[in-house]
Amino acid sequence: MKIKELTTREEWKAAFPVMKQLRKHLDEENDLQLVEAAAEKSDYKMAAVIDGGNIVAVTGYMPMITLYNGRFIWVYDLVTDEVHRSKGYGARLLAYVEKQASENGYGIVSLSSDLQRKDAHRFYEEKMDYDKVSYVFLKRL
Repeated sequence: MKIKELTTREEWKAAFPVMKQLRKHLDEENDLQLVEAAAEKSDYKMAAVIDGGNIVAVTGYMPMITLYNGRFIWVYDLVTDEVHRSKGYGARLLAYVEKQASENGYGIVSLSSDLQRKDAHRFYEEKMDYDKVSYVFLKRL
């Protein structure tokens, strides 16, 4: 098992089947275009857990600055392949992001999670020691 930063279109494409399990609305080409633009314009990074030569978990994250959190890392995506869940891959990947944040001077890692994802909420709060501090609101225009 290893964690690898994914930096090329080919690597992002290889991660798409796992990412699709979280971002069901995306098709492969649209996903690749969004990742490419986010990486280029906003320093979005993607990392994966690779076990037995297969990508089994993926995260997407990037540094941000807000008045609320100051300098921090926002985790946009965190998903483990459904056939590999409960093996500790998500925890390892989130710990990787936390280490990247700490090594680069960011004192906070933050994320949002859909309201219906109760298992994910338990994971963040009970296993990863994250605090629930707000709700995220959205208005589609």
